[in-house]
Amino acid sequence: MELTINNVAFMEYDKVPYTLSNIIAEGVGIKHSSITRTIRKHEKDFEEFGKLGFKIRPSDSGQGEKIYKLNEDQAILLITYLKNTDIVRAFKKALVREFRRLKEEVTQFQIQRAIEKPLRRTLTDAISTWEHGSKWSYKHITDLLYRCVTGMAAIKLKAARGHKKGTGLDLLEVSELEHYRELESIVIALIGLNWTYESIKNELLNRGLLKCI
Repeated sequence: MELTINNVAFMEYDKVPYTLSNIIAEGVGIKHSSITRTIRKHEKDFEEFGKLGFKIRPSDSGQGEKIYKLNEDQAILLITYLKNTDIVRAFKKALVREFRRLKEEVTQFQIQRAIEKPLRRTLTDAISTWEHGSKWSYKHITDLLYRCVTGMAAIKLKAARGHKKGTGLDLLEVSELEHYRELESIVIALIGLNWTYESIKNELLNRGLLKCI
């Protein structure tokens, strides 16, 4: 069963975007037999980027027609073997956009699944095994969270609220603390996926959560 269906690319439950040789043929205005002939001619090239899958579709001749299943690299490679006409270029752009959209869908799925894992990890635990961590990571991450919640890093938050001792958490209002914990679970999940600090910050920015750069 397919999660997403349109006229260019698809994705099944294995979360690997793909397209079909007949879709490409239709998109570039070339006979499918010509497309499959190109694939067979350069089969070894295509197999450098993964196994070539296919299915047999009934045809008018009664012999059956082989439809190739192509991953992103294989699909782009196939396009490079075609003449660079206006219709081929237009289809290639549509294909690239759709593969990019599907990959973003996969990324968001992975984030959500990581957030939903029943493991209760603390931020300190997550950072301790973080591939991109350093001795300053906890400070950088917590400042990032404070900025999402209040618009201020810890030192400015303490100054603004008249306290120099304790942690920034001690100065948060109840609603702010709840928001902080929600965002912390997201960040812990992203650290678990070994995202870099910059990638985490950009994700929070893209979600409209980061109030101050």
